[in-house]
Parts: sequence; structure tokens; C-alpha cells
Amino acid sequence: MKCPNIIIFNPDQFRADALAHLGNPASVTPNLDKIQEKDAVSFRYAFCQNPVCTPSRCSFMSGWYPHVRGHRTMHHMMRSDEPVLLKTLMDAGYYVWWGGKNDLVQKHRINQYCSFKNEPKTPLKPAAGAEYRQRRGEPDGDNFYSFYVGQIKTWKDSVNFDSDWHNVTEAVKFIKNPPADQPFCIYLSLTFPHPPYAVEEPWYSTIDRKKVCDRISTPLDWSKKPSILKGIHDRQGLYGWTEERWTELQSTYLGMCARVDYQFGLIIDALKETGSYNDTAVFMFSDHGDFTGNYGLVEKTQNTFEDCLTRVPFIIKPPAGIPLDAGIRDNALVELIDFAATVEDLVGIKPSHTHFGKSLLPLIKNGKGSHRDAVFCEGGRLHGETHCMERESKGSTDSTAPYWPRVSLQSSEGPEHTKAVMVRTMDYKYIYRLYETDELYDLKNDPSELNNRIDDPAMENIIRQMRDRLLMFYLETCDVVPHIADIR
Repeated sequence: MKCPNIIIFNPDQFRADALAHLGNPASVTPNLDKIQEKDAVSFRYAFCQNPVCTPSRCSFMSGWYPHVRGHRTMHHMMRSDEPVLLKTLMDAGYYVWWGGKNDLVQKHRINQYCSFKNEPKTPLKPAAGAEYRQRRGEPDGDNFYSFYVGQIKTWKDSVNFDSDWHNVTEAVKFIKNPPADQPFCIYLSLTFPHPPYAVEEPWYSTIDRKKVCDRISTPLDWSKKPSILKGIHDRQGLYGWTEERWTELQSTYLGMCARVDYQFGLIIDALKETGSYNDTAVFMFSDHGDFTGNYGLVEKTQNTFEDCLTRVPFIIKPPAGIPLDAGIRDNALVELIDFAATVEDLVGIKPSHTHFGKSLLPLIKNGKGSHRDAVFCEGGRLHGETHCMERESKGSTDSTAPYWPRVSLQSSEGPEHTKAVMVRTMDYKYIYRLYETDELYDLKNDPSELNNRIDDPAMENIIRQMRDRLLMFYLETCDVVPHIADIR
């Protein structure tokens, strides 16, 4: 069987509930909605393994949970002795084209993981962060840490020609002129819809504000929630925002998602135009989600595991010849570490390292099967792990930096940024915290995760079961033994 081409379409910070076909009435995602109707599977319950960029990417590119080799911060990336799927594909004969952000491997070694790294040859429009710096107002104002910009002007060819547009445009050119006699993999690692919340027309106005869903309200009692959430809430200072302002922020975010969907459509159109659509496997997923106003917060955290942060889109279109039961999978819990295992299964690669992903091909072929009994996400650090405080970040000490409300808390020795791990089933979410109160949520009756029932005697048996499942998880995944033995 001919090895399929592979598209890895990987937007940053895209929540699962920002997809129209998963039930958001305000979302405008026609290309992602259409592909799952006949050609792909969309998993409703797909979860990342850490709710920030680098740990999540290290996990889904290796099949390892973040704890296996300590990939728990933005500054601990994949090292030369560690497995990365992109390099595995290169070794298997693929031409790997990489366009977009890194957040995966050490910068000076990036060319070891791809055949070509796309970089702009002409000036691009500055990232939306530049406009946010101009519009955020004074430090004592209620917009200074909101990441909200709103509408931005177009710049070139009727779009805001930033790095995402550049990478999508160049990826389309590559699809139309691929290497001869060699399968290709395109890793398109986009920045959108990562904040600042900013987008140009027509996507800014395409969202019907009247259809935007209610956000999850700010907790009246923070005492049973992790302390980092209250700390960020106090420092971001958004508690005086009206619902109209929150709706505008949410709408701008959904407009960013709509632009990502449009760009996804350009990639699919190029595959069809060149006759390579049937020979190509397409994977669309995000590294993690975003608060987008839920709990009165914006952006994300590194060690809390609300569904808006951990549940992500995950859409897979297999190549022709793979049996397919297309549509939404409502009955399966899946993890992003299953991505690498699925690619290996498609290509026929036997991994040379132990990892913990499980191929999703059986679920793609038969929509009635289950996959995992639980999913996991983890983050934070031990007291004393000063090297995990991310002091390399400007937001660690500079109160004018947009990320200061969160990163400054990570730099303290308080309980805010300490270790925690989530186990989630279809019905319950349990979070074990090393230095703070644990959490238990009845997801059927409390999908917003506002009522922590960890002290409820009626939940004792559920808590015991979830703790036992966590113990099994760590016992199964606590280490990996190299496949090549040492000579004694």
C-alpha cells in the first residue's frame, strides 16, 4: 500500500465547542463541519495532556504524557535523544514541510525535524500583539490584561497578511508542486485563535452576537477552586466587565476560529485541485483551549483542567481505502497522544520507543466502539522546582507584560502553580492536587464545573474509584525503557 500524504493542521488554543457541528450556534466553521459529514470523523470528547503549548506538543508528537520526561513547562522542549513524530516520518522517507510556530523542539535544532522550515522572505504584518499593546490602555484600566483587541484592519490582498496567512499560502503552493516520488507531510502550526483576540473582516462581522452562548459565570465562592484561578482573576481585573463586552470578546474569538476554518478550506481545496485529496490523511486538532471569559478569565493556565482548556477539536480524514464510518463520535474518550499512534498505524511504522497512544483507526472504521475508559491531563511543579517557574518569561517580573497575571504567580513559592493531575470519565472529573484541595465534578449535573463535591460523603465511592484509576495510570506510564539494551 502506498504511504499516504499527511496534513497536520494544528491551530493554537482552539476550543472544541467553537465548532458549529459540535453544537455552537454562533460558530461559523463550514469547512470543518462539511468534511466530517462524509469524509472524516470528529471526536466530541478529545482531550489534550497539558493545557499550554509546549508540554502539549511534546506529548502529542511523542506519545508520552508530560510526566514521562518532565515536559511540564514552556521552556523544556524535546531533546535530541527523545522521539518526535516528524523525525520518525522523515526517517520513513517522508518529505516534511513545516510552516508556523515551534513550541516543540530547541530552536537551533529545528531543521533536524523537517525537510523544509518555511520562513517569510518578505515583511509580514506585525502580529496582533502589536495592536493589543497600542489599544490595551493604562495599567490600572480594565482592558490592560484582557488580550481584547476586536476588529483589525486588512493589510494586503484584503486580508491581514500575518504569519498564518503566509504559512497557509505557502503550504498551498507546496501542495501544488510537491516533491516527485516521495510522500509528504505538512505540519501547519498556526497561531490563531491564540490571543490577543483580534481578527479582520469578513470574519470579525461573520459572528451573530445574538447567538453567542452564555459564558460560565464567575464562581461566587473560590475556596474550593485552585488558588491560581482566583489569583489570575484578581490580577486580570476584568470583574467589572459587562456581558456585552464579554460577548464581543467571545465573538472576536469565534471570528478567529472562522478564519482558521477558511484557511483549512484552502488546504482542502488545494488537495482536491491537485488530485491528491484521496491519497492524503488529514488531521485537524488544537494543542489546548482557552477560557474566553469563562469564570471571568481570559487566556489559559498551566495546572487547571476545565473542559474549556482541555477539550479540543480532533478531526481525522483517512486516505481512500481505509474503511470509514464518517461523522461525530459521541461515545469515545480520546487523547491527543493517540495522534502519533494513529499516524504510525496508517503508515505502517513500528515505533522504536515505548509510548502510550492508541490508534484511532478502529474507531474511524466502526463508530460504535469505545476507546478509553478515562483521559488524563497534568501540570504544575513541586515546591522547590525553581527551574520550572518559567522565570525566562518576561511576565515573570514585568507587570506590564500581558501574561504577568499568570506567570508572576508561577514564579512564587505559593500553592498556585503546584502539581495537579486530572482523570476524566464521561460522567466525572477528579483532580488530585499535591498541595491544595482536590476537586471532583459531577459532569452530568454540573458541566460547568462550578460545584466541587470533593467533601460530599455521597461521592466517597466515586472518589475512591477515581484515585485508584490515577494510581493505575501512573504505574502504567511512570517510565519508558529504551528498546536497545546496553552492553554490560
